[in-house]
Amino acid sequence: VQLQASGGGFVQAGGSLRLSCAVSGNIFSINNAGWYRQAPGKQRELVATIPSGGDIKYADSVKGRFTVSRDNAQNTVNLQMNSLKPADTAVYYCYAHTTYARDFWGQGTLVTVSS
Repeated sequence: VQLQASGGGFVQAGGSLRLSCAVSGNIFSINNAGWYRQAPGKQRELVATIPSGGDIKYADSVKGRFTVSRDNAQNTVNLQMNSLKPADTAVYYCYAHTTYARDFWGQGTLVTVSS
């Protein structure tokens, strides 16, 4: 499985960005996907997950502002981020978990939110 993230950038507080993760390879083995982020000096944290046939989960800090989705026709996992805050500044990583218990990660895309 290969993952390629895109869509990061610089935005002012209150603005929006849309991240996209192109997924290729053995996509039928993926049973969960989503996004993590890592802010400077902090550990990587879960942002949102969208399992196959399960409930979508969000970090409390992004509920009501972020929306994760999957486009099976385009083989992408997307993250729509609205009402961005400076605290959302981080490198965002898409990931995929497979039925054979391996995790795959994209290369990361930087999101910077100015106050």
